[in-house]
Amino acid sequence: MSQTLLIFGLGYSGRAIATAAVAAGFTVIATSRNPAGQGVQPGVSVIAFDAAAPAIAAATHIIATAAPDENGDPVLARYAAQIAAAQNLRYIGYLSTTGVYGDAGGAWVDEDTPPNPQSPRAQRRAAAEQAWSRLAPATPASPVMPAPSVMPASPVMPAKAGIPAPSTPITLDIFRLAGIYGPGRSMFDDLREGSARRVVKPGHLFGRIHRDDIASGVLKAMRRPAKPGVNIFNFSDDEPAASADVVVEAARLLGVPPPAPVPFEQAAPKMTPMGLSFWAENRRVSNKKTKAALQLEWLYPTYREGLAAILAEERANARA
Repeated sequence: MSQTLLIFGLGYSGRAIATAAVAAGFTVIATSRNPAGQGVQPGVSVIAFDAAAPAIAAATHIIATAAPDENGDPVLARYAAQIAAAQNLRYIGYLSTTGVYGDAGGAWVDEDTPPNPQSPRAQRRAAAEQAWSRLAPATPASPVMPAPSVMPASPVMPAKAGIPAPSTPITLDIFRLAGIYGPGRSMFDDLREGSARRVVKPGHLFGRIHRDDIASGVLKAMRRPAKPGVNIFNFSDDEPAASADVVVEAARLLGVPPPAPVPFEQAAPKMTPMGLSFWAENRRVSNKKTKAALQLEWLYPTYREGLAAILAEERANARA
């Protein structure tokens, strides 16, 4: 059966998902606010966001990557009715963030942990998760895999009304992503630019996920047999780690001295509000239930493998 994937938002993760889906045999269409500025991606048809209605009608799968703003989720604001009425649609994936868990004081959180978003950005994500969830009714878990986690209602921001019921049964997967890195978006770039900072805050850990693990994980989720309903998946690597450790490892791989350590208290006054919001929350994100449900192993289980692969790719491209 022909499968057509519509990706809302051809950004960093969206482009990787598109490449993986093309290789898997999907017909791939992606929206952009500026289609002419996207460049050519083999096998991907790029259309204007405002002209997506025919693609929605044709799609069997949708992946939404666009971040919500103060007015809510931009895809649902424009196309909720068309998505609900799409006769061919069977699957929706929404790229969210582990930020919806909020601060856990360094404790572990998993897919069953109730959202506790604390920053406005995370609160908007939690509200968008709820809005998308209205397109997929709650059903028992598929018998072919462990029971997925079903997202509870957020105590912070109630979902907006007005999302119509879908005309066909939908499987909705919410992917909560940790800090995204990969080629062109890694600590190597900061070290080369001289902007890397080795900030030390004892006991504070971050989760990360390589761009290619996002793509391969999303593709595996799309292709699995699953009953209609809402599933939560944590896309975070196997080893939450201190930011300073990543800086040191990246410098080691490049063969340069790492920046001098700076206590968080000294670095904080120079941080942006967004940077401070990341450092204000401390949690370790478990991926065990996600990996079991999707029968998934990360290509890059820690930042060490991920950084080594990025550098190898950069050097191979430089020789080409």
